[in-house]
Amino acid sequence: MKIEILERGGYKAAKRMKTVIEDKLAKLDKYFDDEATAKVVFIKVAKQDKLEITISSKGLLFRCEVASDNMYNNIDYALPKLEKQIVRYNEKKKDKKKGKNVIEFPFEFLEETPEELPAIYKTKTFDLDPMLIDDARFAIERLGHDFFAFLNAESGRVNIIYRRRDGKFGLIDLKY
Repeated sequence: MKIEILERGGYKAAKRMKTVIEDKLAKLDKYFDDEATAKVVFIKVAKQDKLEITISSKGLLFRCEVASDNMYNNIDYALPKLEKQIVRYNEKKKDKKKGKNVIEFPFEFLEETPEELPAIYKTKTFDLDPMLIDDARFAIERLGHDFFAFLNAESGRVNIIYRRRDGKFGLIDLKY
């Protein structure tokens, strides 16, 4: 796995920190081929240290984000989250291949078996009305939701506007 380390917000990772993250991410190599890429971002935000890890391989994306007052703790919090996502994906893949030989790996960071995903208990259907991005922003405010799906009047594609943790808005432009 190729590992790319970035530092933002004035955070300077020591050589030991980089070695620790590389060694621990190497334990996840068994789940991926050599073309997998891990992007590790160390960020200093106010009085907290934030760690973002994104692993991409063959169109798959596994991502986690943790923040605390100690970056070494962040590493210990993030890796079980990542492994849990990978295990869930492998479980789904195994269920689809029932009867075929699937290689089982021992867990490196997880201490318990993964729990089942909750079932979908409610389905909503609604019409996508063409609207501008600003109108969608006002709609999300008016409804009090965290996200809003709409048909972008300018591009003609489905977009999703969402509220970020920092209070700003994000826009997802779906290509299909």
